[in-house]
Amino acid sequence: MSKYFIGVDVGSGSARAGVFNVLGEKLALAVSPIMQFRPKTDFVEQSSTDIWLQVCNVVKRAVAESKVSVDHIVGIGFDATCSLVALGADDQPISISPSLLNNQNIIMWMDHRAIEEAKEINATGDEALKYVGGEVSPEMELPKILWIKKYLPQQYQKITKFFDLADFLVYRSTSLPIRSVCTKSCKWNYLAHKNQWANSLLEKIDLKDIVEEGKVEGPIYDIGTAAGNLTEKAAVELGLTINTIVSTGIIDAHAGGLAIIGDDPESTLAIIGGTSSCHMAVVKKELFVPGIWGPYWGAMLPGYWLLEGGQSAAGSLIDHIIKNSAQYPALRQRSELEGRTVYEILNGKVAELEANNPALMMNFHMLGYHHGNRSPRADSTLKGMVSGLSLNEDLDELAIHYLAGIQSVAFGTRHIIETMAQNGHQITQINMCGGGTKNPLWLREHANITGCEVVLSKEPEAVLLGAAMLGATASSFYTSLESAIKNMSSEGKRILPNVDKTKFYNAKYQVFLEMYEDQIKYQNMMTKI
Repeated sequence: MSKYFIGVDVGSGSARAGVFNVLGEKLALAVSPIMQFRPKTDFVEQSSTDIWLQVCNVVKRAVAESKVSVDHIVGIGFDATCSLVALGADDQPISISPSLLNNQNIIMWMDHRAIEEAKEINATGDEALKYVGGEVSPEMELPKILWIKKYLPQQYQKITKFFDLADFLVYRSTSLPIRSVCTKSCKWNYLAHKNQWANSLLEKIDLKDIVEEGKVEGPIYDIGTAAGNLTEKAAVELGLTINTIVSTGIIDAHAGGLAIIGDDPESTLAIIGGTSSCHMAVVKKELFVPGIWGPYWGAMLPGYWLLEGGQSAAGSLIDHIIKNSAQYPALRQRSELEGRTVYEILNGKVAELEANNPALMMNFHMLGYHHGNRSPRADSTLKGMVSGLSLNEDLDELAIHYLAGIQSVAFGTRHIIETMAQNGHQITQINMCGGGTKNPLWLREHANITGCEVVLSKEPEAVLLGAAMLGATASSFYTSLESAIKNMSSEGKRILPNVDKTKFYNAKYQVFLEMYEDQIKYQNMMTKI
């Protein structure tokens, strides 16, 4: 009997499901949008009810498209953004929103309401903070939980279970509160190398009750471990059978990292791009890099410590630049008429401008910290900066801003790579997946600016493939996650850096670094008033 696996990915804006065979070949894909709520500035929320409904929708559609018998689907893996889910008695959603609407029971990863709570946690100087690069981010779960306890105390008392979103999907599928070493290490300050919670830290910030009162109860398993079989209810809702085995969950970026890390993981940086970007590196020996999250033991690849960098705005920065241009309405209309994406049109304009002016970006620079800096500066309060503005509002000007945004993201990647190198970890190759890989200009600038070869996965939906690998391992088709990776992933196209432009990019990189120093200088000047 042929066997198949399903990978489910819940991103910031959509739920997706893919059906894969034992060689990692995708047979079908289905996508469905999910809701977001923005009750206040920097507040971004979702609904676990809506997400589960859309997960069921995409799984059913993907299976139908694949024409695979549900009896042959033996494993399923879930990945999701590192968002916080709150449930109450009888597993009903509990609002974490100032709106107090129970449908809004998820604080999204990108929500920055808990900046002050993150500062409060960091001010403890607790030993556990060593394992998040020295500082927690407001994108992590403890600051969010502390915010709820402070500002929504009645809601907090109603909450009986907190989950990372990937773990919630496992729980919803199996009725078992099985949690993942990936989610707990990377976002909850769980010390996987000691198999224990950071009790000292929890006590200092008055959150020991989440453990003592069972709000985070349940065993914490390695990724790729069987969490259990689908319940009868979940099997009906997903259109599968109770014989399908559910893997422990994983964060979406880490699922992508699994699928693309390759045969030489210690010299490779896996970049998983989307709204934000995650930069994954693995090492055999414990290594601390300031401003880089981790080291986390076994959080992405068994037997390795994980170092995790990232950028809070990657694809979202580029979309922001485009949509805030006076040219956007006309560009969108042209895109529809010509049947080309706005990125294809802008790439063509960039090529035209560069052909006429090889020094096009000599005097236009951008620091893309529009949503703060995740790493290596680890400062969510930082802002974006631009040098070289004019009064032009034509498509040429938008193309320059667009290219500057891509370059800023790539310079951020270079900054992460150089910070790792300064602390003893050398990267020689970038393996990349995500939406940006469809954009040749994105790939070109990352190769040129970092000086690294950029390697793509043969399977463009690498995040889904990584989730399916978990299902393949949990179902025991593959005896280990390493075996699933070896047999289900394969390398695609390579992009080489243009060494003739090294001097130009080196100079622009120095401007990129200097712009940050200028921003801090301006802040200091204004605080003296």
